[in-house]
Amino acid sequence: MKPISYLYGKAALLSSGRISSVLKRTAPETARLRKALLAGYEDDRASISLPGDEALLKRVGAFIGKKQKLDPAYIVVVGIGGSNLGTIAVQEAVFGKLCNHITPKRRTLYADTVDSDAMRQIRVVIEPVLKQGREVLVVIISKSGGTTETIANAEVLINLVKRYKGGSHAENIVAITDEGSKLHHFADNKGYGVLTMPQKVGGRFSVFSAVGLFPLGMMGVSIESLLKGARDMRNRCIAASAGNPAAASAALQYLHYTNGKNISDLFLFSSDLESVGKWYRQLMGESVGKEHDRRGKKVNCGITPTVSIGTTDLHSMAQLYLGGPYDKFTTFVSVGQNNSSVNVPVMKEYDELVENIQGIPLAEVMNAILQGVKIDFQKGKRPYAEILLPDKSAYSIGQLLQFKMIEMMYLGHLLGVNPFDQPNVEAYKVEVKRILGNEG
Repeated sequence: MKPISYLYGKAALLSSGRISSVLKRTAPETARLRKALLAGYEDDRASISLPGDEALLKRVGAFIGKKQKLDPAYIVVVGIGGSNLGTIAVQEAVFGKLCNHITPKRRTLYADTVDSDAMRQIRVVIEPVLKQGREVLVVIISKSGGTTETIANAEVLINLVKRYKGGSHAENIVAITDEGSKLHHFADNKGYGVLTMPQKVGGRFSVFSAVGLFPLGMMGVSIESLLKGARDMRNRCIAASAGNPAAASAALQYLHYTNGKNISDLFLFSSDLESVGKWYRQLMGESVGKEHDRRGKKVNCGITPTVSIGTTDLHSMAQLYLGGPYDKFTTFVSVGQNNSSVNVPVMKEYDELVENIQGIPLAEVMNAILQGVKIDFQKGKRPYAEILLPDKSAYSIGQLLQFKMIEMMYLGHLLGVNPFDQPNVEAYKVEVKRILGNEG
């Protein structure tokens, strides 16, 4: 189990003095993080307590053991935003994007939009399984317990399961929500399984709570390793030292933002990490995209997060990145050891198309391309930093997600905004319920 590395140096195009100056400004937040860890779940930074919560691990583990006895052919996670993005990120990073096809014992689907066609396709997939008398587990995740999209999709799926399971359908339904929420009370009354999450843990910070641990454990992810990675990284990120990657990354993001680079691109050189990028996109967008600062002053603050995949997006976005405006700060993410090795076959006649690739590993081609891109970024004075993952194990992914969550806490501090609320998102939800009420 190796630690991940965060590197920048001259490639960041910032003086060491400026970086050191901003890092000193993160000291109050470091102190608050340490205090929050001692306070358990009483602070907005409560998510940092999740990786070390042995009672949580034991409770979720026992619940996983109970539901594994059903031996479900499909798990359908019904949630949106923070209720499913972290789970998808870990699943695909650890098992691969095509895991539903390669590991068919327990496939996982995600109902995360009230798109009629998307929901119909999920029904088309799981209904034959139910007809065969096999099991489908529906996991409803809503922190508030009243998310419109989630409850609408849950009703569709519960109705389908009930059609085939009848009175015993309750064992196929699990709700994960805040203690005492409307969904909590409703699920209890229906006899559904219920797991709760700490009230102070926001959705986008919830992947190490039951929100992520239960479905991931059901899929076969080692949630113990995931949490150990998160715990080890947390300890690095609340240290007042030069080895604090979260504070360093926040400092670089902040400095480039104040220099006019309001786009942050996470450039992932592994297609299995694409959903990690989408998870991070929500994390940054909701955490630091704020209309008002902590004092109530209107600031319209925000860094726009984008996601790129290497080498795919070199053939769609590299022209903009290397020739367009100087408004971006890039973080390259690469993997030291892939889960498998594939070599280009030795077919000499293909030398006339591309030379010097016969018989070499694809990973070597990928690495050469990444090195070439970094050289061009340096020549073009395009700032970047790097994250090096030893591998895509649950331990490494746990480190990466924890690193980025604590980074947002530091970045919110530097920008003077609250990284834990989302008032503008809540405003749209109110409007949706008003419109549906008027139409009803």
